[in-house]
Amino acid sequence: MADASEYIPVGKISGVFGVKGWVKVFSFTDPRDNILEYKPLYVHRHGDWIPIEVNGGQLQGKAVVMSLEKVTDRNQAMTLIGSELAIKRSQLLETDEDEFYWADLVGLTVINAENEKLGIVDHLLETGANDVLVVSGTEPDTEYLIPFVLDRTVLKVDLENKQIQVDWQADYL
Repeated sequence: MADASEYIPVGKISGVFGVKGWVKVFSFTDPRDNILEYKPLYVHRHGDWIPIEVNGGQLQGKAVVMSLEKVTDRNQAMTLIGSELAIKRSQLLETDEDEFYWADLVGLTVINAENEKLGIVDHLLETGANDVLVVSGTEPDTEYLIPFVLDRTVLKVDLENKQIQVDWQADYL
């Protein structure tokens, strides 16, 4: 079985489209149709990541629809509903020092300017104005929603030490 940390989720199959085996995908990429550029994609099936080629696709409303290799009818496509799509970390482009992939931030420890540990990044939200760190707090049932604005609320991202320093107080719930 492959190492799960080697794979980065880029979407999820949410439905079927038409009768020729196309699938609807909720894409995590920005812009949404960037998911069509990754070759291969990997589909999570039976506890493992299986490579699958995209034969074609397009934006369709808020979703992306795509044709997948060896998926030729609606019944085959229906068995994929709910499956996660991913790429290997090695397929990502290198980033500049002040650029980060969301996947790089998940799991980092969040500390404030006073070096108080607030918690761990659980996931990020896209709100339109700016992205938001969702931090699971150190106290039970504590969650922080911290705007990801570099040099304002996010003071430093230190991937090497797995920390994000923020201008945020522990009582800002």
